[in-house]
Amino acid sequence: MASRGVSSGPTSAVQTRDTDDRAVSSAVVPRAAPPPAPFDAVLLISFGGPQGPDDVRPFLANVLRGRAVPPARVEEVARHYALFGGVSPITELTQRQAAGLRERLERDGPALPVYVGMRNWHPFLVDTLREMAHAGLRRAVGFILAAHRSYSSCEQYRRNVAAARREIRTEGVEDVEVTYVGDWHTHDGFIGACATRVSTARQALPEALRDGARVVFTAHSVPLSMATDSRYHDQLLESARLIASRLGVADWALVFQSRSGRPEDPWLEPDICDYLRAEERGGLEAVVVCPLGFVADHVEVLYDLDHEAAAVCEELGITMRRAAAVNDDPQFLDLIAHMVRATVDRYAGGRPLSICPETERSTV
Repeated sequence: MASRGVSSGPTSAVQTRDTDDRAVSSAVVPRAAPPPAPFDAVLLISFGGPQGPDDVRPFLANVLRGRAVPPARVEEVARHYALFGGVSPITELTQRQAAGLRERLERDGPALPVYVGMRNWHPFLVDTLREMAHAGLRRAVGFILAAHRSYSSCEQYRRNVAAARREIRTEGVEDVEVTYVGDWHTHDGFIGACATRVSTARQALPEALRDGARVVFTAHSVPLSMATDSRYHDQLLESARLIASRLGVADWALVFQSRSGRPEDPWLEPDICDYLRAEERGGLEAVVVCPLGFVADHVEVLYDLDHEAAAVCEELGITMRRAAAVNDDPQFLDLIAHMVRATVDRYAGGRPLSICPETERSTV
């Protein structure tokens, strides 16, 4: 009897555990909810531009805020805009870029709404972020429409977004966090779009001049102090080399345009007009000018290149053709969509951490 009692004890214990295991395995275990989508919108961030003569001076006041610029210089720039009816094409072009991105995201995913916010004119960043917040959007992928990093082309925009976010929070409006895409100045979509534009412009030259035409890449000049604190110049060179390689071009140069500020302050050089004069003395006969540092044909491109640089070329007898900016080239629109998807995929396991309410994150 004692032996049966000893033997039955362990058996009973095993049977109890089996019963418990079956009970556990048959119970419905609720699945953990999937993490929320990391982003619910895309914000394209651009410079902005006036849309009529009455907008020009208020627009310039926004551009120049905090800077001591002589009134005569402001009036000179206002006259540049007057040549184009006081309208900058940048707003229309940015909206076309947004429409192309929206189409690609709707077709191939992720189906995120696309918004446009401008630094210097309507739709202002603060108005766009307020609209997004009222629509219930809280986490946006940010795409600054400038390929090369400097304070004025990148960091300043991030600060503008941070300031706009602070403003809507003080109004009691929910915050919209912004996470920026990584660098794309060497992305195949940007290089390919630029190369296509240069090739088209080159074909517009007289046939006898095509092979000997120099490709001259231009970008907005910045103060040397700003250039040394960023990879702006290096990134421009990286883009230019890749485009020239794509085209099989060995004769090319990187120059600058649209210099402003005090004459005594050193800025990136050479200026395109000074460069053309110097090179004509060396026998330069034809150029294809590519506005590498701009993604839209706005007034700085139209005036500084199509008006000033073209006039210098005419004076010197240099044949010039200008390549269009990437604008809404399909390759460029594909790039924007690719960078948005890459950012969404990076945070697919969960939303990016917010260290503080104003933190703007970058994927790099």
